[in-house]
Amino acid sequence: MPANNRDRWVRCFHPTAETSPQVVCFPHAGGAASYYFALSRALTPHVEVVAVQYPGHQDRFQEPLIDNIPVLAEEIVARLRTMDDRRPRAFFGHSMGSIVAFEVARRLHQAGVQGPHALLVSGRRGPAVQRVERYHLLADEDFIAELRAIDGTDPSLLADPDLLDMILRVARADYKAIETYECPPNATLPCPIVALVGDADPRARVAEVAAWAGHTTGKFDMKTFPGGHFYLNTHWPHVAEVIRYALGTETGRGQLARPGGA
Repeated sequence: MPANNRDRWVRCFHPTAETSPQVVCFPHAGGAASYYFALSRALTPHVEVVAVQYPGHQDRFQEPLIDNIPVLAEEIVARLRTMDDRRPRAFFGHSMGSIVAFEVARRLHQAGVQGPHALLVSGRRGPAVQRVERYHLLADEDFIAELRAIDGTDPSLLADPDLLDMILRVARADYKAIETYECPPNATLPCPIVALVGDADPRARVAEVAAWAGHTTGKFDMKTFPGGHFYLNTHWPHVAEVIRYALGTETGRGQLARPGGA
Protein backbone atom coordinates (compact mmCIF):
# COMPACT_ATOMS: atom_id res chain seq x y z
CA MET A 1 0.00 0.00 0.00
CA PRO A 2 1.53 3.34 -0.97
CA ALA A 3 2.19 5.86 1.80
CA ASN A 4 1.04 8.72 -0.40
CA ASN A 5 -2.07 9.98 -2.17
CA ARG A 6 -1.39 8.73 -5.70
CA ASP A 7 -3.67 5.74 -5.19
CA ARG A 8 -7.25 7.00 -5.35
CA TRP A 9 -8.32 4.44 -2.73
CA VAL A 10 -6.09 5.56 0.16
CA ARG A 11 -4.96 8.76 1.85
CA CYS A 12 -1.95 9.15 4.12
CA PHE A 13 -1.77 12.59 5.76
CA HIS A 14 1.39 12.12 7.85
CA PRO A 15 3.66 9.39 6.45
CA THR A 16 5.91 7.73 9.03
CA ALA A 17 8.81 5.28 8.97
CA GLU A 18 8.07 2.08 7.06
CA THR A 19 8.63 0.06 10.23
CA SER A 20 6.10 1.96 12.35
CA PRO A 21 2.68 0.44 13.16
CA GLN A 22 -0.21 1.42 10.90
CA VAL A 23 -3.95 1.80 11.29
CA VAL A 24 -6.23 1.61 8.24
CA CYS A 25 -9.35 3.72 8.77
CA PHE A 26 -12.78 3.27 7.19
CA PRO A 27 -15.20 6.24 7.06
CA HIS A 28 -18.80 6.42 8.26
CA ALA A 29 -21.83 6.77 5.98
CA GLY A 30 -21.51 10.02 4.07
CA GLY A 31 -17.98 10.48 5.40
CA ALA A 32 -14.62 10.65 3.67
CA ALA A 33 -10.98 9.87 4.32
CA SER A 34 -10.37 13.45 5.48
CA TYR A 35 -12.45 12.75 8.60
CA TYR A 36 -9.42 10.93 9.98
CA PHE A 37 -6.99 13.83 9.61
CA ALA A 38 -7.37 14.69 13.31
CA LEU A 39 -6.65 11.09 14.29
CA SER A 40 -3.60 11.03 12.03
CA ARG A 41 -2.28 14.17 13.68
CA ALA A 42 -2.87 12.67 17.14
CA LEU A 43 -1.01 9.45 16.30
CA THR A 44 1.93 10.92 14.39
CA PRO A 45 4.80 10.00 14.46
CA HIS A 46 4.29 6.76 16.40
CA VAL A 47 1.51 5.26 14.27
CA GLU A 48 0.79 5.91 10.61
CA VAL A 49 -2.85 6.50 9.64
CA VAL A 50 -4.04 5.38 6.21
CA ALA A 51 -7.65 6.30 5.42
CA VAL A 52 -9.76 4.62 2.75
CA GLN A 53 -11.54 6.88 0.27
CA TYR A 54 -14.75 5.31 -1.04
CA PRO A 55 -15.74 5.83 -4.71
CA GLY A 56 -18.00 8.83 -5.27
CA HIS A 57 -16.79 10.56 -2.11
CA GLN A 58 -14.97 13.89 -1.91
CA ASP A 59 -12.25 14.01 -4.61
CA ARG A 60 -13.69 10.80 -6.16
CA PHE A 61 -17.08 12.47 -6.72
CA GLN A 62 -17.09 11.70 -10.44
CA GLU A 63 -16.92 7.94 -9.85
CA PRO A 64 -20.01 5.77 -9.36
CA LEU A 65 -21.09 5.26 -5.76
CA ILE A 66 -21.23 1.74 -4.30
CA ASP A 67 -24.40 1.10 -2.28
CA ASN A 68 -23.62 -2.48 -1.27
CA ILE A 69 -21.28 -3.43 1.60
CA PRO A 70 -20.02 -6.77 0.17
CA VAL A 71 -19.25 -5.16 -3.20
CA LEU A 72 -17.44 -2.26 -1.53
CA ALA A 73 -15.47 -4.67 0.67
CA GLU A 74 -14.37 -6.71 -2.35
CA GLU A 75 -13.14 -3.58 -4.10
CA ILE A 76 -11.13 -2.52 -1.05
CA VAL A 77 -9.69 -6.00 -0.54
CA ALA A 78 -8.36 -5.93 -4.10
CA ARG A 79 -6.33 -2.86 -3.14
CA LEU A 80 -5.17 -4.08 0.27
CA ARG A 81 -4.09 -7.61 -0.67
CA THR A 82 -0.71 -6.39 -1.85
CA MET A 83 0.09 -4.18 1.14
CA ASP A 84 3.31 -4.72 3.07
CA ASP A 85 2.45 -7.02 6.00
CA ARG A 86 5.75 -6.65 7.88
CA ARG A 87 4.46 -3.90 10.17
CA PRO A 88 1.81 -4.28 12.90
CA ARG A 89 -1.50 -3.10 11.44
CA ALA A 90 -4.95 -2.47 12.86
CA PHE A 91 -8.26 -1.61 11.19
CA PHE A 92 -10.45 1.16 12.61
CA GLY A 93 -13.97 1.91 11.41
CA HIS A 94 -16.64 4.28 12.64
CA SER A 95 -20.35 3.53 12.20
CA MET A 96 -20.76 2.06 8.69
CA GLY A 97 -16.97 1.98 8.50
CA SER A 98 -16.94 -0.62 11.29
CA ILE A 99 -18.90 -3.06 9.15
CA VAL A 100 -16.81 -2.31 6.06
CA ALA A 101 -13.63 -2.93 8.08
CA PHE A 102 -15.08 -6.16 9.46
CA GLU A 103 -16.01 -7.45 6.00
CA VAL A 104 -12.64 -6.47 4.52
CA ALA A 105 -10.83 -8.23 7.39
CA ARG A 106 -12.99 -11.36 6.92
CA ARG A 107 -12.17 -11.53 3.23
CA LEU A 108 -8.46 -11.07 3.78
CA HIS A 109 -8.50 -13.85 6.35
CA GLN A 110 -10.48 -16.17 4.07
CA ALA A 111 -7.99 -15.52 1.27
CA GLY A 112 -5.07 -16.44 3.52
CA VAL A 113 -3.72 -12.88 3.33
CA GLN A 114 -2.36 -11.07 6.38
CA GLY A 115 -5.28 -9.28 7.98
CA PRO A 116 -5.30 -6.77 10.83
CA HIS A 117 -3.61 -7.51 14.14
CA ALA A 118 -6.68 -5.98 15.76
CA LEU A 119 -10.07 -4.64 14.63
CA LEU A 120 -11.32 -1.48 16.34
CA VAL A 121 -14.99 -0.72 15.76
CA SER A 122 -16.70 2.51 16.78
CA GLY A 123 -20.29 3.67 17.02
CA ARG A 124 -21.77 0.53 15.49
CA ARG A 125 -23.79 -2.29 17.00
CA GLY A 126 -22.61 -5.87 16.48
CA PRO A 127 -22.94 -7.06 12.86
CA ALA A 128 -25.70 -9.56 13.67
CA VAL A 129 -27.77 -7.10 15.74
CA GLN A 130 -30.70 -6.21 13.52
CA ARG A 131 -32.69 -2.98 13.42
CA VAL A 132 -35.20 -2.11 10.74
CA GLU A 133 -33.92 1.22 9.43
CA ARG A 134 -34.78 2.78 6.11
CA TYR A 135 -33.46 6.31 6.42
CA HIS A 136 -32.17 6.19 2.84
CA LEU A 137 -35.79 6.12 1.61
CA LEU A 138 -36.83 9.28 3.46
CA ALA A 139 -37.86 12.45 1.69
CA ASP A 140 -35.08 15.03 1.45
CA GLU A 141 -36.36 17.15 4.32
CA ASP A 142 -36.56 14.19 6.68
CA PHE A 143 -33.23 12.78 5.53
CA ILE A 144 -31.55 16.13 6.17
CA ALA A 145 -33.09 16.11 9.65
CA GLU A 146 -31.49 12.70 10.25
CA LEU A 147 -28.07 14.00 9.19
CA ARG A 148 -28.46 16.96 11.52
CA ALA A 149 -29.61 14.75 14.40
CA ILE A 150 -26.49 12.58 14.45
CA ASP A 151 -24.26 15.66 14.10
CA GLY A 152 -21.90 14.10 11.59
CA THR A 153 -22.20 16.76 8.86
CA ASP A 154 -21.19 20.39 9.15
CA PRO A 155 -24.52 22.34 9.33
CA SER A 156 -23.10 24.99 7.01
CA LEU A 157 -22.68 22.36 4.30
CA LEU A 158 -26.27 21.21 4.66
CA ALA A 159 -27.35 24.83 4.28
CA ASP A 160 -25.39 25.27 1.04
CA PRO A 161 -27.72 24.56 -1.92
CA ASP A 162 -24.72 24.06 -4.23
CA LEU A 163 -23.41 21.20 -2.08
CA LEU A 164 -26.61 19.75 -0.68
CA ASP A 165 -27.52 17.59 -3.69
CA MET A 166 -24.09 15.96 -3.69
CA ILE A 167 -24.16 15.41 0.09
CA LEU A 168 -27.58 13.76 -0.10
CA ARG A 169 -26.61 11.58 -3.06
CA VAL A 170 -23.51 10.27 -1.28
CA ALA A 171 -25.19 9.84 2.11
CA ARG A 172 -28.22 8.02 0.65
CA ALA A 173 -25.99 5.51 -1.14
CA ASP A 174 -24.05 4.82 2.05
CA TYR A 175 -27.18 4.58 4.18
CA LYS A 176 -28.65 2.12 1.68
CA ALA A 177 -25.45 0.06 1.87
CA ILE A 178 -25.48 -0.25 5.64
CA GLU A 179 -29.26 -0.53 6.03
CA THR A 180 -29.46 -3.45 3.58
CA TYR A 181 -26.39 -5.25 4.98
CA GLU A 182 -26.93 -8.75 6.36
CA CYS A 183 -24.23 -10.37 8.45
CA PRO A 184 -23.27 -13.87 7.28
CA PRO A 185 -24.10 -16.55 9.86
CA ASN A 186 -21.40 -17.24 12.44
CA ALA A 187 -19.09 -14.60 10.94
CA THR A 188 -16.00 -14.25 13.13
CA LEU A 189 -12.41 -13.06 13.00
CA PRO A 190 -9.35 -14.58 14.67
CA CYS A 191 -7.95 -11.20 15.70
CA PRO A 192 -8.94 -9.26 18.85
CA ILE A 193 -11.82 -6.79 18.56
CA VAL A 194 -11.99 -3.55 20.52
CA ALA A 195 -15.35 -1.74 20.46
CA LEU A 196 -15.73 1.98 21.19
CA VAL A 197 -19.05 3.73 21.80
CA GLY A 198 -20.57 6.95 23.06
CA ASP A 199 -22.71 6.38 26.15
CA ALA A 200 -25.54 8.46 24.66
CA ASP A 201 -25.40 7.15 21.09
CA PRO A 202 -28.97 6.54 19.84
CA ARG A 203 -27.71 4.59 16.81
CA ALA A 204 -25.55 2.15 18.78
CA ARG A 205 -26.58 1.38 22.35
CA VAL A 206 -23.86 0.11 24.66
CA ALA A 207 -25.49 -3.34 24.93
CA GLU A 208 -25.75 -3.57 21.14
CA VAL A 209 -22.09 -2.67 20.70
CA ALA A 210 -21.10 -5.31 23.26
CA ALA A 211 -22.46 -7.90 20.78
CA TRP A 212 -19.19 -7.55 18.83
CA ALA A 213 -17.79 -10.00 21.39
CA GLY A 214 -19.48 -12.80 19.47
CA HIS A 215 -17.57 -12.01 16.28
CA THR A 216 -14.03 -12.81 17.39
CA THR A 217 -12.38 -16.03 18.46
CA GLY A 218 -9.76 -13.85 20.12
CA LYS A 219 -9.99 -11.29 22.90
CA PHE A 220 -12.71 -8.66 23.14
CA ASP A 221 -12.71 -5.35 24.96
CA MET A 222 -14.97 -2.31 25.00
CA LYS A 223 -14.34 1.34 25.74
CA THR A 224 -17.20 3.74 26.56
CA PHE A 225 -16.90 7.51 26.07
CA PRO A 226 -19.17 10.40 27.04
CA GLY A 227 -21.15 11.57 24.04
CA GLY A 228 -23.37 10.62 21.16
CA HIS A 229 -22.83 9.03 17.76
CA PHE A 230 -19.88 11.27 16.95
CA TYR A 231 -18.37 11.23 20.43
CA LEU A 232 -14.93 10.94 18.82
CA ASN A 233 -15.03 14.54 17.56
CA THR A 234 -14.16 15.62 21.10
CA HIS A 235 -12.17 12.54 22.12
CA TRP A 236 -9.58 12.03 19.38
CA PRO A 237 -6.61 11.99 21.83
CA HIS A 238 -8.31 9.26 23.89
CA VAL A 239 -9.24 7.29 20.77
CA ALA A 240 -5.60 7.55 19.69
CA GLU A 241 -4.55 6.09 23.05
CA VAL A 242 -6.83 3.08 22.52
CA ILE A 243 -5.34 2.50 19.06
CA ARG A 244 -1.77 2.79 20.32
CA TYR A 245 -2.52 0.33 23.09
CA ALA A 246 -4.15 -2.15 20.69
CA LEU A 247 -1.09 -1.96 18.44
CA GLY A 248 1.24 -2.47 21.38
CA THR A 249 3.02 0.89 21.16
CA GLU A 250 2.33 1.82 24.80
CA THR A 251 2.48 -1.25 27.01
CA GLY A 252 3.54 -4.16 24.86
CA ARG A 253 2.72 -5.52 21.44
CA GLY A 254 -0.63 -7.16 21.00
CA GLN A 255 -2.25 -5.77 24.16
CA LEU A 256 -5.87 -4.69 24.08
CA ALA A 257 -7.18 -1.33 25.17
CA ARG A 258 -7.69 -1.00 28.88
CA PRO A 259 -11.35 -1.20 29.96
CA GLY A 260 -13.20 1.63 31.62
CA GLY A 261 -14.28 5.15 30.83
CA ALA A 262 -12.40 7.70 28.77
